[in-house]
Amino acid sequence: MDLPFPIRKECPPGACVCNREALLADPGADLRILQLTQQEEKKLVERLENVASLDELLRMQARMRDLLGMEISITPSDNVVRTTRGFRIEMADQPGLCRKTRQAIPAAIRRSMDNHPEIAFAILNQRDLLGG
Repeated sequence: MDLPFPIRKECPPGACVCNREALLADPGADLRILQLTQQEEKKLVERLENVASLDELLRMQARMRDLLGMEISITPSDNVVRTTRGFRIEMADQPGLCRKTRQAIPAAIRRSMDNHPEIAFAILNQRDLLGG
């Protein structure tokens, strides 16, 4: 299949459950996620790690949704949030999304929240968990 953009290399057999071949075989499929090559993923992870505010994080989420079709939700857990581990950072299931990417992006967001706790506080404040 000839695409107008470079696509991610396939993962070794059995190492991933991204369903890349099924995605490529479907003529009506959304192939945007395949634009996230390994080099582009490294750039994205680095950019996410350097996010310094909630506004910037929300813009990054919107860009990932628009450009790649990736849906990411960040919510505090139902229990007490004491560290960034208390946040659920989930990526919606999407054909073509590599297993490694599913792990790397939430980890990068979590590192950003560790480096800039004001992001975590802003997320908590959005849901009025800080009471002000």
